[in-house]
Order: sequence, then structure tokens, then C-alpha cells
Amino acid sequence: MTTATVDLTSCDREPIHIPGRIQPFGFLLATKADFTVVAHSANAGEHLKCKDLKSRPLAAILGREATAQIRSRLMLAQGPDAVERLFAVTIRDELGPFDLAVHRSGDHLIVEGEPSEADVSLNSGEVVRGMLSRLRNTHNFDAFCQTAARQIKWLTGFDRVMVYRFDPDGAGAVIAEAAEAKLESFLGLHYPASDIPKQARILYMRNWLRIIADIDDKASPIEPDIIDGVPLDLSMSVTRAVSPIHIEYLRNMGVRASLSISILHEGRLWGLFACHHYSPRRISFERRTAAELFGQMFSWVLESRERERDVAYESRARLLHNEMMAGLAAGKPGAETLRNFLGSLRDIISCDGVGVWLDGKATLSGSTPSVADFERLVRHFQTMGLQDVFATNELGKAIPNAGSLVDNAAGVLAIPVSRATPDYLVFFRNEVARSVHWAGDPNKPVTAGPLGDRLTPRKSFELWREVVRGQSAHWTESDLRIASSLRVTLLEVIFRLTDAAEKERKSAQERQELLIAELNHRVRNILSLIRGLITQGKHSTLTAEEFASVVGGRIEALARAHDLITKTNWGPGSVRTLIEEETAAYLGGKAQRVIDKGPDVALEPEAFSTLALVVHELVTNSAKYGALCDSTGVVNITWELGDGGQLIIAWQESGGPPVQPPLRRGFGTTIIERSIPYDLAGESEIHYELLGLRARLVIPARFVKRVRPTDRKAQAKPAKETKSMFSGNVLVLEDNLVIAMDAEQIMSRLGAKRIELAGSVTEAMNVIAKHKIDFALLDINLGAENSIPVAMRLRELNVPFAFATGYGEGAPLPPELKDAPIVQKPYMPETIVTVMPVTEREV
Repeated sequence: MTTATVDLTSCDREPIHIPGRIQPFGFLLATKADFTVVAHSANAGEHLKCKDLKSRPLAAILGREATAQIRSRLMLAQGPDAVERLFAVTIRDELGPFDLAVHRSGDHLIVEGEPSEADVSLNSGEVVRGMLSRLRNTHNFDAFCQTAARQIKWLTGFDRVMVYRFDPDGAGAVIAEAAEAKLESFLGLHYPASDIPKQARILYMRNWLRIIADIDDKASPIEPDIIDGVPLDLSMSVTRAVSPIHIEYLRNMGVRASLSISILHEGRLWGLFACHHYSPRRISFERRTAAELFGQMFSWVLESRERERDVAYESRARLLHNEMMAGLAAGKPGAETLRNFLGSLRDIISCDGVGVWLDGKATLSGSTPSVADFERLVRHFQTMGLQDVFATNELGKAIPNAGSLVDNAAGVLAIPVSRATPDYLVFFRNEVARSVHWAGDPNKPVTAGPLGDRLTPRKSFELWREVVRGQSAHWTESDLRIASSLRVTLLEVIFRLTDAAEKERKSAQERQELLIAELNHRVRNILSLIRGLITQGKHSTLTAEEFASVVGGRIEALARAHDLITKTNWGPGSVRTLIEEETAAYLGGKAQRVIDKGPDVALEPEAFSTLALVVHELVTNSAKYGALCDSTGVVNITWELGDGGQLIIAWQESGGPPVQPPLRRGFGTTIIERSIPYDLAGESEIHYELLGLRARLVIPARFVKRVRPTDRKAQAKPAKETKSMFSGNVLVLEDNLVIAMDAEQIMSRLGAKRIELAGSVTEAMNVIAKHKIDFALLDINLGAENSIPVAMRLRELNVPFAFATGYGEGAPLPPELKDAPIVQKPYMPETIVTVMPVTEREV
């Protein structure tokens, strides 16, 4: 009999999200919107000690109390992939406690349960906080990943934990490992892209954690698994059964149980924590939840560290770019001047050589192909009709019959530099021959198995070595951003300039630099604001998961506001749209119980973001404790323009539970009461009346614009330990309350005895007149004014000070203050301490 060879991509056709079965350690119930059971796993009756589950109300199966808890938790669910968790829930009085996971799948509610295991040694918040603390103490990437692997192994108890990173081509490599000493190490091994099919990668991006308790367990079928002609989608299920292909794959490796935790970077699958155990193993749902939370936190820290690296690289490139542009601007406009700067271009983007093709003439520098090969490459670009940046790290595959081209040009980054003629600037990278250690031959033929044309995984996991040739180092996202910026500059500023256009060119360059400086300022302020939100909220009594949810909600509110004003090219944003989008995003179906009425007005961006945060806190408070926490209450939001043009917003809740003033004023209340007065010099009042919370917000007229009626159809390096001997009085001049509070906290940690906050020049001058100040931190840009007068007064008094700015190195300072120290935003203890007048410090 002839054995058919199977293409590895056949795995991509397996519908793993609709297996029709679950793992037997738990049960599954699927209900309609009215909480009537329409399907269940075959083992549900055994778990729940009852029969005839179908068509019965959920409360009759789980009990009224458990069902009420599920209903309440569903109200908090946000987004199509939200999974709410409940721990130690009593399922009727005669059964022990169960851990539940609840999510929506299409028109159905999915309830999954498993017996709750008492895990007295686990305090999820403290455990994750300690794990993150150990991560922060690492100083390089390898140690960062290795520490993370050890932490996951300690938390889960699995025999082996690997940090698995995906390459741009989809293959993966084990870059860190924590394993029992008796096991052979997998560190450094590579796995082909086909080992993790495309649809599995998609699920990893949606569902952060996946456990397989025992590959030999017999899956429990869902009865029925097709409802109204549609298979039940288990993409977000925590008990989803395992693909037979994947089971065989694990069996070939000798693995009996596994746990996978996704690592995401900018919304893409960066890698996995891959955990293997060589005997059956199921850890408690609560412990799995802690592992998932750590995976999410690890992803955010990883993204932050990689962003810091990219920012440093791009900042250096931008500096070299600006220096080169200044030289080009000083020379004669046109192509010939660029040829004199090929050496500088090699420093802007990491490469081995660079070539430029202008007016039919080639100029090369460094390690490049020959002139003849370069001409052949240019002709290929012309045939392609290349109009945008083009990059490849394997030229031999990208260009047919590349031949001798690849000898000195395995990698190519090409930039079109003219609209009128096919001219190009091309960066080259040499081949990087590398020895790849595969866990089995990635090209080994694979044959059809007992499951028909579905793939039987390759069974050889013995080490197989391959020398990869014809590839260069990959071009990074930073390389491509720098190339795009360079292309814009060369197209718009340098080439084909006439004498008449020279003045406009200089003006355009000045506008570009101003735009970059303003953008830099805004981005740094946003980062400082987010850091302040996290820092100011961390002293609450919330668990780690609740804290992450609260902070995430605030950041998402800011992101929504930013999206709205970005759509108007950073112009005024609609108040009505802000309220409707915030209520719709947070409340879902409850949004119809929020009644808004008022004229069509818009707010300038600085006021828009502030109001967005206040509205988010009011909505959140109402959903948790106010009129929207039950099924009867409503919120009326009205606004009008006052006689002076100011915007007056009234918030009135009614029909909800009786209102009681909070016993403690949290950070959310601080945002409601102080953001608008501090940031905008407006007014904010909140009254805890028995029949419903009432609030009044007033935004000054200078931020308010009348607009046309809106469309009503439209309805998200860790600081090092710093010590200081400073113990004096500090003035912080900062026009943003959250950032000012963040700076206040940092100053307190550095030893400041008294800290005075000021939001304007007038307030700062009053503080200086009333108090002895030993050091001042001054934000240069205060919106309608700047802090230069305050700095001049401090210099007269011989008081040391430092400027704070988001404008980068080109801070706009007068000549007499050019020697003043400058601190870049966001504020960090290790940067502030370098400019403070201390007798001794350690960073």
C-alpha cells in the first residue's frame, strides 16, 4: 500500500475551536438568553448529581444563589472574549464548592465548572506581585526570560517550563527554560512553524491560558454539539477538548499534561510559556488564573522593555538623521548632495552597506553588490513599480534568479526617493550563516495517519542540525519606521527643489520639527498620566486582578477619548459622542438606561481627555454601586451652555439602591472631584443624596465649541531602587493633576520633607513667597503659559531647580537658562535624583 505524503499545512484546516467535546475534569452547560439549558457535557449530570439537564432553568440545576452570582458577574463582562471567573461557589446545598468560568459564545451563555480545590497557600495578588518584583530586578533580556520561566515553574509545579519565542517566519525557539534536573534540556531548540497551526495561534491570541490535564483522559461529548444547525464555538472555553493531532504530538514527546500561557506584544502573538509534565497534572483554577495574570503582566513589561530599546535606537537614528538633514540643507539642493552623505546613512539604519541610484547612476558605500548587480536589482524594483519601502532578509527568495546578488546582499531595505523618476536608496545586510538546532527534521516527510487526510505529527524529536544560509538579520519594525521617515524627508524636503521652493522647504522642515516636538511632548505627557493612574491606585485593597481591571478601564477611557479627537485631526471632540461611547463601551446593554440631553458642543483636546476620565469614573461607580448596579435605575446626563459660554454638565442618578457616602475616598473619587478644577480651572461637585448620586461639572468657555449636530447612529526600564539624602522642601510646578501627584510621590520617596504642588505660574509664585523652597521641578509647557518667570525668580533667590519637559533635547529655553538641568518626562526617580541638590545618592 502506498502511503500518502501530507502537507504540513493540513493541520491548519482542523476546526479546533468546535471539537464538540470537553476535558472530563470539568463540566459544561450551554444556555439560551433566558438561562434555559440547551446543551451540556455528558458528564455534567455526574458532576452535578442530577439528571435530565436539557431544557431546565439554570437555577434549577445550580441553585438560585449560584445563578444570581453568575448573572451579577456577567454584568461586568466587557468585550466578546471576556471570561468571568467565580471561585468556591456553592452548587445547591448538598454539593461541594465549584470554581466556575462564564462567557458568551454567539447567542449562548457557556457555564463551565470544576470542583474547587482549597489552595490555602495561594494569595493570588501577593504571589503575582512577588513574581513581578523579581522580574523587575533583572538587568538583561536573558535573565528576564529565565526568571519568568522559574517563576511559572514555581507557581504551577510543572516538570518543565519553557519561554518559547516565535520568529518572523513563524518558526519558534526555546529561549529560556526551567526544568527538573533529570530532564534533557530543550534550551536553544527550534520548532518549525507547522508545529503550531495558524488557527491555534489565533486562539492563543484570544484565550491567554490553555491546560491539558491528562492526554489519556476520555473527552466528554457535548449533547448536542450542534445547536440550531451551528456547532457550539468553544474558543474561549477553559475545558475545551484537545485536538487528536496535538495529543499525538505530546505523546510523541512523552508529555502527559501541558499548560500554555500566551505572551502578546502589541496585540500579536510574541511567544508562549510552554509547560510540560510527564504525568497527569491539573492545578486549581485559581492557580491557573494567577498564572494567566502573570503572563499578561509579563507581556506588558516585555512590551515596555522592547519599546525602551526601540526608542533608544530610533532616537539615535533621529539625531543622526537631523544632523544629516542639516548638512543636506546647507548644501546645493538635488541628488548630487546626497551622494556625499552615504557614510552618514549607514549610521542611521544598522547595515553593512548602502547604495543610491539617482538619474541612472549608481553610487555604493560599504559591503554591497557590484555595480552591475546593483543595476539588475534596480531594474527589478522598476519592474515591481516599487512606490513604498521594501524589505527582505532573504533576497534569494524575494527576487527570482538572484544569482550573485546574494553574495553581498542577503538582506535589502529599499526606499524610493523620487516620484518623477525611479530612483532608490538601498541598504544592504550581509548573510548571517547560522546553525539551527531543530527538535526533529522540519522537512522530514509526514504521512497520512489513521485519522485520514489529517496530519499525523512527525515522530522524530531527535536533534537535527541545519546550517541556514542566504539570510540576513531581520529588518525590525524600528528599521522600517526610520526608513519611512527618511523616505518622507527625501521625497518632500531634499530632491527636485527649485530655487523658488527653497524657502518653502525650510518652512516645511521647521513645521515638521515643531510637529515632532509637540508630538513628543504629548506622548510623554500621556505616558506620565498613565504611570500616575497606576501609581495613585496601587494603595487600594483590590486584588491584583481587580486592580488590573480598574486601571485598564481608566486607560481604555483615555484611549477612546484619544481616538475621538484623533479622528478630527486633534481638533475639538463631541461631548455627546464621548458620553455615548463611554457608556456603550462599559455598560453594553445597560447603556439604554443612560439618558443624555444637551446641545451639540465639543471640547478642546486637553479638556476632552480630562472629561473622559471623569465620565469613566462616574459610569464605573454607577455600575458598581449606583443606579446602574440593579435592573431599575437610570442616569440622566444633561448639559447646557452658561451665560459666559461655559459648559455645565449635570449628572443625576435615580431608581437605584439607597446612596451612602463612601467610608474612604479612593482615587476614582479624587479624579471626579479634582481633575476638572486642577487641570482646567473649572468646577466639580458630587453629592451623595439618598435617592441617587448627583454631580455638577463646569468646564470653562475657552475649551468649549459649538458644533453641528452629531450622527446619533454611531454607538481600549522599571525604576531602579533609588536612595537620597535630600530632606528639604520641594516645589512641583505641573499643570496636570495626575502627573503632579505622581511627581509628589516620587519626591516623597526621595526624602522631601514638604512638597508644594502648583498648577500655574501665579500659584508657584505664591508658594515661593510663602514658603522656603530648597528645590523646584518646573514643567516648561503649562498650556497657555510657561514656567520661565518662575525659573528666573528661583535663580534670583539662588534656589536650585530643574526643568521637566516632553519636548526632548530641543527644549525652548532662553539663553540665560540654557545651563539649567532638564528632566525628561515621564518622571522617574533615577532621573530626578540626578538633578536634586543632595549630598549623597545611589541609583
